[in-house]
Amino acid sequence: MEFRVAIIGLGYVGLPLAVESGKKYQTIGFDINLKRISELQNGKDRTLEVSEKELSEVKKLSYSTDSNDLLNCNFYIVTVPTPIDEHKNPDLTPILKASELLSTVLKKGDIVVYESTVYPGCTEEVCVPILEKSGLKYNEDFFCGYSPERINPGDKVHRLPSILKVTSGSTPEIANVVDDFYSSLVTAGTFKASSIKVAEAAKVIENSQRDINIAFVNELSLIFNKLGIDTNEVLEAAGTKWNFLKFSPGLVGGHCIGVDPYYLTYKAESVGYHPQVILAGRRINDNMGAYVAKELIKLLNKKAVLNQQTKVLILGITFKENCPDIRNSRVIDIYTELIDFGLSVDVMDTEADPQEVLEEYGIELTNNPNFADYRGVVLAVAHKKFMDIDWFQTRKKVEVIFDVKGLLPKDLSDSRL
Repeated sequence: MEFRVAIIGLGYVGLPLAVESGKKYQTIGFDINLKRISELQNGKDRTLEVSEKELSEVKKLSYSTDSNDLLNCNFYIVTVPTPIDEHKNPDLTPILKASELLSTVLKKGDIVVYESTVYPGCTEEVCVPILEKSGLKYNEDFFCGYSPERINPGDKVHRLPSILKVTSGSTPEIANVVDDFYSSLVTAGTFKASSIKVAEAAKVIENSQRDINIAFVNELSLIFNKLGIDTNEVLEAAGTKWNFLKFSPGLVGGHCIGVDPYYLTYKAESVGYHPQVILAGRRINDNMGAYVAKELIKLLNKKAVLNQQTKVLILGITFKENCPDIRNSRVIDIYTELIDFGLSVDVMDTEADPQEVLEEYGIELTNNPNFADYRGVVLAVAHKKFMDIDWFQTRKKVEVIFDVKGLLPKDLSDSRL
């Protein structure tokens, strides 16, 4: 097959894929965000996943917001976000709209591959009927595949070509075609799943497993805090055993670990099974931000510096270190809880886009704060630039330092997870 590729959605997942595809095949990167397309056409990637140099060197990649430009393509890959709504149910709106769009350009023999996280069965039960609005029949006129994304935002070591890729197709022949495409891009190799549903399930359990393991150590942190034991010291000791799994306590947000388990539990409940372990882990992890805020309040109160004029500085608002991604950041839970207690709270972040933070959370980021103005500091995200702070001097200026990530020497913080 002569691949003429269209990538639908140019975020953290879609752009790196479009770049790799554009090195080999004629590729169109499609997005409905005019500003995003304009920036990419000018060689700028605000997600920082692809460098200006790499963008400039891709010769077969173009960008568009016009669906007519997709008509000549024959291999479509959907990489739009799949978040959860306020009730923690899957929000399929972006993937439904992407499928609607493709139904208007689909032709006989075309293949549509989904990379967006979905629950097992979603591609064929939800997306395919929308694609069939094209008037074409599934597995006769057009075909589908599923290849779960494994992009790790901010990670410059584990990138698309070096991460083994799971692939699948709606027929054995199409599974081979899909696998051939990804094999040509991914040097780490591919794993061909037996069906689309198996590939979909593999995606959601990858991150559900991590979520449960982090929930376990978060619960340990809650227990050990009551026992007056340092969790990090316990984990360090236990980690000397050869088969001990090394996970650290912390906030669990982002577009994968904090979201994917809800896709699995949603599908499980739809078939009459109420998940126990997965949802228990989610409850623990979802409450860690509020826990940090309440512990900080207790420490401020013990030092007799808690009143309506008390100011707190939170360092970091992104969902992970050294990355501008603010989607589903659980740092906001710390912020909201402290605001609810009546405190004055500022947020500083060296990586996040101030305008995005303002639009998403209504927070104006603080630049170059004077630490002497604050009674409490929460080190919430492990950005490298935060380690350039003179923490010995900060310790002298601030009554309470809460080290969420356990980055500082123990004697420089009052508490940590």
